[in-house]
This record gives sequence, structure tokens and C-alpha cells, in this order.
Amino acid sequence: MTQAPSSPSSDIVFIQRTFPSANIVLIKGDAPVLIDSGYGSDLDDTIALVRSHGVEPESLSHIVNSHYHSDHVGGNHGFQARYGTKITGHAWEAAMINNRDPEACSASWLDQPVEPYRVSKTVRDGDSIDTGAVQLRVIHTPGHTVGHISFIDEASGSLICGDALHADDVCWLNPFQEGAGVLERAIDSIEKLAALKPKWSCSGHGPSTVAPGDAFKNALARYSGWREDATRVAWHACKRIFAFRLMIVDGVSRFDVDGYLMECAWYQDYCVHMFEREPESFIAEFMDEMIRSKAARWDGDRLVAGAPYTVPASNWQKASGTLKDWPRIEDEVNHSGD
Repeated sequence: MTQAPSSPSSDIVFIQRTFPSANIVLIKGDAPVLIDSGYGSDLDDTIALVRSHGVEPESLSHIVNSHYHSDHVGGNHGFQARYGTKITGHAWEAAMINNRDPEACSASWLDQPVEPYRVSKTVRDGDSIDTGAVQLRVIHTPGHTVGHISFIDEASGSLICGDALHADDVCWLNPFQEGAGVLERAIDSIEKLAALKPKWSCSGHGPSTVAPGDAFKNALARYSGWREDATRVAWHACKRIFAFRLMIVDGVSRFDVDGYLMECAWYQDYCVHMFEREPESFIAEFMDEMIRSKAARWDGDRLVAGAPYTVPASNWQKASGTLKDWPRIEDEVNHSGD
């Protein structure tokens, strides 16, 4: 893997990771913070990465989540269970998590397991996260999720985007869980970030960049084209959702693909409402595009993800909970500034 450019601040440590985990960012200081915690099955690796950069996991003041998808919050449960780590997230998503809303994390809709956790502190647009060495400003950047947040260290010009956009891609969009108008919100969020004129940026997937202006320009051009053809939103999302599922189960048998897709809420929604096709009759075309685009490939009789990934332990998903299994919590959330 090519070495990604470092942040102008030596106290902001960007760690690029292999799927299914998202990248993480360690913010050093007297009260260090970890932004995102990776996929649940990669917990031990996440802890080792934090330690390798001179920070003991028990010394983290908070894990701050850019948003609540499984590849970004999956380590929360383990950190809380082992070290009592506090979790911070945007107020809207925190409420869904702590109220055990069945739609939280889009876990059921995406068929992506997330182990239970509790959000201890909430933030909103304009709030600050201070580690003693770095002061991050929270930027509400909805689109990928309704409560997605990014972070700017204005002193160094370092921008942490989560999944708002990537150096070489745009985020996939989910109008069914995140509400109508997600494309316009995603565009507004990119324009909001571009106006900050950062010197360096990193995101939840892929490399960091010292040319974030190019990423903003490319993303806005791509999204503008999607305004004219909503099926491009659907193709982009479906390929990424299914490829991620293939990663976390290490492939699906050729004989099980059709049956699996027909049970997926995300596949049904995109087929019916965006492709305007009957889900069963669309499978062959969808599979052709998965292979053509190299989002997936055949390995004998198994369909596997095309991108590199780390295979989760075989017993991890069986042991992990789904939203319907999460225990209720009664504790109140401490709001930012309390």
C-alpha cells in the first residue's frame, strides 16, 4: 500500500485500513480521541494500532463517530466493555442508538451486524472537541447519513471527512433510510467543506490527500450528473452495499446469491423505487454489473468481493448482536457543553 500523506499536524495520526474496517484517526493530546473504531471483528487490530502510536486504549477520552455505520462504530462495544470508553456522536444518531431505534445504524436494512453500545456525549454543528493538543470543530455534513459529521483542525488546515467524500470516490446514498433529498444534502455538505479550503484531508476509506480541492471538484461534478439520472445513485449504492456484505461473510455461494438478494431490504428498495424493476428479474443484470465493474468476482462457485479485505473470524458474526437483540439503556446522555 502506498504511504498516504500525513496531516500537517503531528498530533493527527491518519491510519488507512483494509475493509471491512473504515480508516481511523487518532488525535493525540492530554485527552486523546479516536475518530471511528472500525468493524467489530477487527477490534484487537484497532486496539493494537492505537497502542502502536503511543496511546493506551484506556487513556482515550472518547471515541468520536463520524456516523453510525458498522464499519465506523463496530469497535465501540469492545472498547466500552474492556475500557469503559465513552462514545460521542451527532445528537440525532445518538438518540437513535440510545433509544434502541430499530432503524439505528441501518443495520437491519443493510444486513450488517453491530454490537450494542451507548453514546455518552452528543455534538452538533460548530461544537469543539479539544484534546489539549488539537481543537477540532465539528461540521454537520449530512448526506451519507442524516447525522454524519466531519472535523476541521483550523490551526493546521486538516480536514477529517468521514464518509462525506473520499480522495478518489463519493459516498453512496440511501434515500430510504436517510430521507428524500440525500443527493442535495450531500452536495451541500461538500460545498460546505470546500469553503473551508483545507490543506489536507482524509476520509473513512482510501488514502488521504494534499489536494482536497480536487476531490471536492470531482465529487461535485459527479453528483451533478446524478441529478439527471437517479439510477446512477442506485448503481453506486447497490454495488458498494453488496460488496461489503460479501466481505463480512467471505463470499456467497453461486447457488445462494438469488435467494439472498431477494431477502434484502436494500435490494428490494433500490430495485422497485429507483430502477423501477421487479427485483427477481433484475438479479442477472445486477450480477453482470458487479462482475463488469470488478466490485465482485467469481472464485469457483463463490461470489467474493473484488477489493482487498480481511476475513472476519468465522464465529464473530454469530456472536454479535443485531438491533432487535440490543439491551435497553436508561441512562441519560450528557450533551456537549454540559
